[in-house]
Amino acid sequence: MLDKNGIAKRIAKEVKDGYYVNLGIGIPTLVANYVRHDIEVEFQSENGVLGMGPFPFEGEEDADVINAGKQTITTLPGASFFDSAMSFSMIRGQHVDLTILGAMEVAENGDIANWKIPGKMVKGMGGAMDLVASADNIIVAMMHTNKRGESKLLKRCSLPLTGVGCVKKIVTNMAVLEVTNEGFKLLERAPGVTVEDIKEATQGALIVDGDIPEMVL
Repeated sequence: MLDKNGIAKRIAKEVKDGYYVNLGIGIPTLVANYVRHDIEVEFQSENGVLGMGPFPFEGEEDADVINAGKQTITTLPGASFFDSAMSFSMIRGQHVDLTILGAMEVAENGDIANWKIPGKMVKGMGGAMDLVASADNIIVAMMHTNKRGESKLLKRCSLPLTGVGCVKKIVTNMAVLEVTNEGFKLLERAPGVTVEDIKEATQGALIVDGDIPEMVL
């Protein structure tokens, strides 16, 4: 089974040369640490940064250089800073090739809920709604189950939705899954995880076609 870094490492394999990529808060921010060094990728943050690098080492943080989640970041040579209007013009104009988000729930039809738990204080949806409404290629990084062991891959989301039918692929601590018209198609399983483990942890429809390979990180 993968930890958060393992999930990020697997998602980094989905990043292609020349991509412009938006990284959401949480596990997605770790993806920048694992992208291949022989490709050129531009990481974008909706608070107005293009050209983010890996997280800074402890003691080397610059409190003035942050991402949308208020985490300190590094920037690569040629990075640029701009206002939110330009940043969201880039997002809404579909100039981002890949969006990587965290989620609290994903439904078998690709609905995503990742911004609000009723009864808990929330600052707002932030840029998530714009990202899921504009992006054609959305990968979700998440744990397969919650702390109570209940599935987060559902027939239907129970939390307020961020977007409808927009998720294309999910990487969890247990599996890589593709969202299809018939449900979650199992593509890969995490090291030490069986297909039966994944079936038990998935509430939504799960499609298992032939032998499922183990992830290669």
